[in-house]
Amino acid sequence: MKRFDIATPLGLIVAVGCILLGNYLEGGHMSAMIQPTAALIVLGGTFGAVLVSYPMPVVLGGIGSIGRLVAGGGPDAKVLLGEILQYAAQARKAGIVSLEKVLPGASDPFLRRAVQLAVDGLDSKTMQATLELELTQMDEHGELYAKVYESAGGYSPTIGILGAVLGLIHVMSNLSDVSKVGEGIAVAFVATIYGVGSANIFFLPAATKLKQAHHSQMVVREMVMFGALAIQEGQNPKLIEDKLSSFLHDKKRSTGAGGKAAARKAA
Repeated sequence: MKRFDIATPLGLIVAVGCILLGNYLEGGHMSAMIQPTAALIVLGGTFGAVLVSYPMPVVLGGIGSIGRLVAGGGPDAKVLLGEILQYAAQARKAGIVSLEKVLPGASDPFLRRAVQLAVDGLDSKTMQATLELELTQMDEHGELYAKVYESAGGYSPTIGILGAVLGLIHVMSNLSDVSKVGEGIAVAFVATIYGVGSANIFFLPAATKLKQAHHSQMVVREMVMFGALAIQEGQNPKLIEDKLSSFLHDKKRSTGAGGKAAARKAA
């Protein structure tokens, strides 16, 4: 279930609005800030640098993840916990094999996969090793999209300086018209504003938010893993609920160490 996150658009509006307001109060004009050529140099150059840094599927995936900045997706921890408890109750009542009929209706693919391993008769040690390997792969893959924006945030200020230098070269080649020198220099430095601004207002904050969303999802995945292991061991649903409830609190904190902390509590 997707939840609209107003913080991202609100943050962009506040940041850009305050900068433009400050520029106006200092006597600046909006027209001076609108320079399509500078935007082309900075954004195009940054995009090219990112393409050099990452394979095309990763770059496209990073672009596609923009939606996650305003609409939090991924599995809902409370919903998954409810499903885990239902599966645990049914497994104790009718046997773990009975879950095979209801698993196709699971709301999350990883939950379906984890419980299916238990239904297939894997022992706890092998099952945990298999799921931990899958979680490691998910963790590494999930960080890639955030790194795309992180890299863009590192490239854009430098490319903004490059745009400013190109503008100054153009100004210096036209020193015969002294009346336009000051205006030309001002326009040249707009590229630096675009580079530094895009990095610190969008690219780097976007990377941070995507990392937080990824960490939050990893906490939920770990909860599913320990829930599936508990089902495989035939534990009481009430005990499972008590053990897995710590993951809900760690998800709210959304920190990088949250999932590991919850795992230690549940183990």
